[in-house]
Amino acid sequence: MKQKTASQVIYVNNFTDGILNPSKEMEYIVKDGGRIIANTTPGCWGPMITPALKGGHEVTKPVYVEGAEVGDAIAIRIESIKVTSIATASGNDAPVDGHYVGDPFVAGKCPQCGKVNPETYIDGIGQDAIRCKTCDTKVTPFVFTNGYTMTFNDKKSVGITLHKEAAEKVARQGKEYMNTPEKSIQNPIVTIAPSHLVGTIARLRPFLGQLGTTPARALPDSHNAGDFGQALINAPHDYSITKEELEDRTDGHMDINRVREGAILICPVKVEGGGVYLGDMHAMQGNGEIAGHTTDVSGIVTLKVEVIKGLNIAGPILLPVEEDLPYLAKPFTENERKEALQLAKEWGVEELEESYPLSFIGTGANLNEATDNGLERAAKLLGITVPEAMNRATITGSIDVGRHPGVVTVTFLVPKQLLEAKGLLELVEGFYS
Repeated sequence: MKQKTASQVIYVNNFTDGILNPSKEMEYIVKDGGRIIANTTPGCWGPMITPALKGGHEVTKPVYVEGAEVGDAIAIRIESIKVTSIATASGNDAPVDGHYVGDPFVAGKCPQCGKVNPETYIDGIGQDAIRCKTCDTKVTPFVFTNGYTMTFNDKKSVGITLHKEAAEKVARQGKEYMNTPEKSIQNPIVTIAPSHLVGTIARLRPFLGQLGTTPARALPDSHNAGDFGQALINAPHDYSITKEELEDRTDGHMDINRVREGAILICPVKVEGGGVYLGDMHAMQGNGEIAGHTTDVSGIVTLKVEVIKGLNIAGPILLPVEEDLPYLAKPFTENERKEALQLAKEWGVEELEESYPLSFIGTGANLNEATDNGLERAAKLLGITVPEAMNRATITGSIDVGRHPGVVTVTFLVPKQLLEAKGLLELVEGFYS
């Protein structure tokens, strides 16, 4: 990469074409300890009906973090997440036969002229509104099986789903209602005007479905994960990989609803500079994202990045805000410590562990593989056995579904001396004290 001057604050409003490509020079460079401020685009559905995007999402162009080398990690503090969309649409999907090559997220195809990743234009509203620029054919690779249009109040505290007439009003001014960033090329999903759910109330709790570092090989952004990445194995398109090559992922696409304002995400560095990117902001989501999609929104995000030298992790580690921790993984109160010390005295136990929570991200083809992956990552980093990690997660933590079919968090209380040995104690202790 060319040498550029690193900035204390970087403003990002440019986006990838859906491919995270480590061979491309990074346009932005931020100082270690600096901040990234980004205007993010909506995630899944807009890109899914925009076949010119090759990854299923439209994330920010990666940011080079000064001093980050392969084998390091980057701690990303999520200082703020603000939803800017007034409305959005989402729901369950079904792929459309003949409208893609192997993978509708990656290789959308016009069924008439046969062009792969064709440019499109919008003609009216509804499912047939997205048209191929070359031959005017309806071209979306996906349709809704059950969908809804949702609008938010000014405080961004609640949302409600709209009836057909209101959804169509939103559809006619899609970019304005979604507040799509100027340099985004996605078609606004509200154009389709789905309205199967009417009058449903939902609370907002925004988070980032995509946050991470650039993988060691070119991958479609939504497939930078152990579950979605399975679709790339021996695929009939340009981004086909082997099962072994999927290990180059960084699991930036997690859809874990605890990756929200106030949390810290520690990410692996697999290319020089790390290449921090983000996107796929959601207004709300229950654990598992069981519908396959949720309320994709535009927003403004502020991150602070800090390099951790030599941590050498395979996948992300999350420090959730204390409110989001499983009950058994919450740091002990002073009174609980006193009770434990009294019990230890009665039984002659001379020393009790001091510990703090960590959530290890695991991904795989299914939830069983993802759990194994998370446990193995935890054990390898901490220098303990997998059975010990299993015991600690059972009595001082929890296994929680991030995304179905294959993203989990393995959370447990980690002894202070293990954190200290890995250079994590100051960060973790400072966060939870």
